[in-house]
Amino acid sequence: MSWESTVPYYQTINRVVREHLGGLHSARIVIYSVDFHEIERFQHAGRWTEAAEILVGAARCLERAGAECLILCTNTMHKVAPQIEASVTIPLLHIADATARRIAAVGIGKVGLLGTRFTMEEDFYRDRLATDHALEVLTPSREDRDTVHRVIYDELCLGTVDDESRTEFRRIVRDLVSKGAQAVILGCTEIGLLLRPADVSVPLFDTAQIHAEEAALYALHETAGT
Repeated sequence: MSWESTVPYYQTINRVVREHLGGLHSARIVIYSVDFHEIERFQHAGRWTEAAEILVGAARCLERAGAECLILCTNTMHKVAPQIEASVTIPLLHIADATARRIAAVGIGKVGLLGTRFTMEEDFYRDRLATDHALEVLTPSREDRDTVHRVIYDELCLGTVDDESRTEFRRIVRDLVSKGAQAVILGCTEIGLLLRPADVSVPLFDTAQIHAEEAALYALHETAGT
């Protein structure tokens, strides 16, 4: 949800629109950029109701501005996706569903998951992948989850891309692969700034890129799976 990941979302959506429509076409987008400092404080204090209220207000503003579909450009805050969906009449395109469809399309059934501690440890994300999409989800050890969480908040959300952190992430991915992961979900929209496909031996599913592409296709009336 930091503005660091807003940039690739914006670029990807416009790229897909241009690829499909050609010429000087670009996407009609309404962006509501929240103050992530407020959201982060509520997350770590466990004050999800207050965080949800901010995003509900943002969603309603976007609908009033004419948006015809909604994307929440963060994995972690999909914890409050039901509250957002209940507050608007336009569809919310869920990031986990978009990612799971891409994984299913290549026949992968067991995946590793990297993300914030909330995303890796709580049910709202992993259970959706398992229950709705029949994926087996592996997460790193507790110590490695702490490392991933720290790098996201202390580095990536601040625009810092550190080679030592990349080395740690590569080791964590290798450990997941050794436990049977056939691919790894980059379940935080900032991780793609650090970890690239060439860094690891298995496919990476970058949720930010996938989510943005599917949003653009939906807006172009070319929804995935149809």
